[in-house]
Amino acid sequence: MTKLLLVDDEKIIRDSVGQSLMLAGFEVETFADARAALAKLQADFDGLLITDIRMPEMDGLELMEKAHQLDADLPVILISGHADVALAVNAIREGAYDLLEKPFAASELVESVKRALEKRRLTLENRALKAELAEQQTRLGPRIMGQAPSIVALRKMIARIANV
Repeated sequence: MTKLLLVDDEKIIRDSVGQSLMLAGFEVETFADARAALAKLQADFDGLLITDIRMPEMDGLELMEKAHQLDADLPVILISGHADVALAVNAIREGAYDLLEKPFAASELVESVKRALEKRRLTLENRALKAELAEQQTRLGPRIMGQAPSIVALRKMIARIANV
């Protein structure tokens, strides 16, 4: 099951948002601080990160930056009680999947999570297919023998198509 990591320093927000997501059928792990959540993340994590922006020690934007250092395609949904247009534009520019302003409807978050998870699923599937293709290309490469111009051209064409 896909896991959601929820980070908010306010217990009542963690509990209520976490419960809403669990009732929607998601597996949720909650964290009171960014460092604990960051320790759970790794490249190719199949879930996503939902984090408050304003937190002590490490804020949500810094957490997002560190998470994207592990995996640049990881969807991060930011939540904030103090969002303004400049913050929203900056957050999206920095790589946030979405920014929700508190208070928000649980249905709004659930829909954003569903879209982000679909994007994540497609990203991970694409990575797996590229890796499989690269492996097949490596295995098949030596099978095409010869140095005739037509064989060399065929190898180049295969290499070009493989990168699509």
